[in-house]
Amino acid sequence: MFTGIVEELGSVASLDGPRLRLRASRVLDDVTLGASIAVNGCCLTVVAWGDDWWEADVSEETFRRTSLGSVRPGDPVNLERPVRLEDRLGGHLVQGHVDTVGEVVAPAPDLRVRMSSDLLRYVVEKGSVTVDGVSLTVVDVLDDGFTVALIPHTAEVTTLGRRSPGDPVNLEVDVMAKYAERLLGGFLPPAAPGEGTAA
Repeated sequence: MFTGIVEELGSVASLDGPRLRLRASRVLDDVTLGASIAVNGCCLTVVAWGDDWWEADVSEETFRRTSLGSVRPGDPVNLERPVRLEDRLGGHLVQGHVDTVGEVVAPAPDLRVRMSSDLLRYVVEKGSVTVDGVSLTVVDVLDDGFTVALIPHTAEVTTLGRRSPGDPVNLEVDVMAKYAERLLGGFLPPAAPGEGTAA
C-alpha cells in the first residue's frame, strides 16, 4: 500500500526483456530482497540492487496494463516505498495496481488526462486519482477524462511536470469507490447504455 506521495525522481537505467533496472538512492535506504517499490504508480518487487540502482522483473500482465513497456534509458520515473503503519498518510490509499493507461491532453499546471470511459464512474470532483503514482485531487470530470491542478512543487519533483500531450500515464482510480460499487451492486439499478459516470 502506498500514499501517492513521490519520494524520489529516479531514472531508467535499462530494460532488458522483463528485467527493468532503475537508478535511485533514497528508496534504497532500507531495501531488502522482495521489497515493493512503486514505479510511476506500478508496484514492483526488488530482485537485485546496488548502491545506486535496483532491478525488478516485469510480467507480461504488467507490461500490458501499464506504460512501463515504453520506458527508455534515461527516462525519469516516480518512485515510492510502501507506507509504514507509523507514517502520515499525506495522499490517499494507493495500491500500486494500475487500472489503465491514460493519455495527457494538456500539460501542467492544468493537467488534463484522457482515460477509458468504463473507469470514469470512479472519478469524482474533489476525489482522489493516481497519475503515474502521484496522488492528485480531481478538479473537473470530463466526458473523456479529468483535470487536476499541479502546484509547482509537484511538477518539479515528479514526472508530471515533464509530460506533454500524447504521453502515456499510468492511472489508478480510488479503490474505495470500486469496493463501494461492488458492495452496493445488488442494490443499484443497472447503468443506462452510454452512461459514463454514476450519479
